[in-house]
Amino acid sequence: MSTTAVDRRIRSLRPPKALAVDPHTAQGSLLEEERRPDGRIERALTVFLTGAECPFTCSFCDLWQWTIDGPTPPGALTRQLESVLHALDEPPPDRLKLYNASNFFDPRAVPREDVVGIATLAAPFAAVTVESHANTIGARTLAFAEQIAGRLEVAVGLETIHPVAAAQLNKHLDLTQFDAAARFLSDNNIDLRVFVLLGAPHVPVEESVEWTVRTVEYAVERGASVVSIIPVRGGNGEMERLQKLGQFTPPVLSQLEDALDRSMRFTSTVVTADLWDAERLAACEHCASDRIERMRRLNVTGHAESRITCTRCGSA
Repeated sequence: MSTTAVDRRIRSLRPPKALAVDPHTAQGSLLEEERRPDGRIERALTVFLTGAECPFTCSFCDLWQWTIDGPTPPGALTRQLESVLHALDEPPPDRLKLYNASNFFDPRAVPREDVVGIATLAAPFAAVTVESHANTIGARTLAFAEQIAGRLEVAVGLETIHPVAAAQLNKHLDLTQFDAAARFLSDNNIDLRVFVLLGAPHVPVEESVEWTVRTVEYAVERGASVVSIIPVRGGNGEMERLQKLGQFTPPVLSQLEDALDRSMRFTSTVVTADLWDAERLAACEHCASDRIERMRRLNVTGHAESRITCTRCGSA
């Protein structure tokens, strides 16, 4: 994929990577409980694999800092996953989630040599989730679905359906392409997980929650099993440039609460708030931790709860 002037500008604004990245060492792993649309609570193991950077250069992305320069060395991902699974001191959880900060079906990011090894290591799991740009879903997706013992789920970034913002994200994706990918997965009995942004650049701040909820609804209507609402984070240089131009306002904790609460009505789909680093979102210091814990409970139970009342900030 050739680079554009926009790609080069976005990359030129990035700060240096905070840490050295080893292509033979996973970034880490996480065990957590996840709710599925039928109400079951799964135990999920997420493994953050280290590999090649995604070629699409989205304006809001901060995942590049966890990737290597150049293609993923053959065999590296299999060794990373093997090491993480070997360190587990308990039976395999229900689901294995493999996030490689790129596209699982891009051979530059996941070499063909690794696919068989990963499928073999994933055999004990009832379900496997991988991430992919909608445009890289196709024959390799079907091949991997056939190779694994469990059921495949593909996580796809829809981000926003706001017409101006969607065109400005440099994602090289339109709704027609997303819809085609969603249909392809459904037709082949593969589950769809969707990522939606809160605070997408170019969305007016007073409309931010509304467009997030509309985007969640769009994903639900296209058969998403799970939708994760992700607050846009700064720090990649491009977000700071857009903030100075008045085209990006960092989301705050109350907006994430509003978006999650308003999305609880979509009962056919599990809608969750991504709470990674939620402590960094602007909020009242006296009630922020309670608000985050409330959203954590909503993520798992799906049961509506009253908002936290704070006498310090007067919010509820």
